Amino acid sequence: KGFDIRPTIAVTKAHIDLPETREAVAAGRLVPDGKILLAGGQSIVSKAAIEPVWYLPEIARRFGCTEAMLRQSIFRMTNGMYPELITRPDIKIFLPPIGGLTIYIWGDPDTIPDEDIELTCRVHDECNGSDVFGSDICTCRPYLTHAIEECIKTAQRGGAGVVIYFRKEGRSLGEVTKYLVYNTRKRQEGGDSAENYFNCTEQVAGVQDTRFQALMPDPLHFLGVTRIHNFISMSDMKYNAIVNTGIEIVNRVEIPKELVPDDAQVEITAKVYHGYNAGKAYQNIDEKELKKTVGREYAYGKPDEEKKNVVENVVKNVVE
Repeated sequence: KGFDIRPTIAVTKAHIDLPETREAVAAGRLVPDGKILLAGGQSIVSKAAIEPVWYLPEIARRFGCTEAMLRQSIFRMTNGMYPELITRPDIKIFLPPIGGLTIYIWGDPDTIPDEDIELTCRVHDECNGSDVFGSDICTCRPYLTHAIEECIKTAQRGGAGVVIYFRKEGRSLGEVTKYLVYNTRKRQEGGDSAENYFNCTEQVAGVQDTRFQALMPDPLHFLGVTRIHNFISMSDMKYNAIVNTGIEIVNRVEIPKELVPDDAQVEITAKVYHGYNAGKAYQNIDEKELKKTVGREYAYGKPDEEKKNVVENVVKNVVE
């Protein structure tokens, strides 16, 4: 009949091979069992790729507005790219032009809805610079790999581990904006500092964050989650969004201090001071700690001789 039918969800099996997992095996934190974790450090997962699909009447209900208002808002915000939003009110399904997500599952997916079986979970937002290339200005990759380690341990205990990876680069501001924020942080008077961490984002983007958390818990409900025993996140925004949909979170797990890169101390200090869950590891962060925490110096705008001295000090510290 001429219908264009395409899947928006695909599921497959995979082996995940991370150097951090191999290091955990070598250090004895992880023990290969041949089922969840192989001797070479590869972990075995199920993974699902999901593209967002909106049923507009339900989205409007959840946002507390009329469907007509929602359609008009999307039409304006997309610069009229989707005229059918206005001309075809009979079409109730919309594929929004936003990033999708991937769900990674360690262990038996059938155990996920059972509240009595341990579930470890991290909801992670994409950070290409850290996740892929190892940039040390943030905690994204070390927190992600720590979550994977905890997911593997949980699966080996008979539970399940879940990582939901959203494409929300730079708090959904995008990578270009994120790099502009990085430059502002590094080039400001006094250099990168925890005290001005959020101010720099507002200075560049006008807002601190454009991630919209209301729909974020949906993949958890797709999986049948009603209780998360170990939530590997310090974000209050994510915690509140999840529990407000009726999912219980038992334990909140902060990133171990030893996993935070030196240059990411600015990020973690600012976030905890401004309301992120401190856990047991970050209870000592106060205004004094906020003011004294600074990042790596890049010598922007300094005379050549000063730049040379800064570079020499950086090289010296790396060698040491």
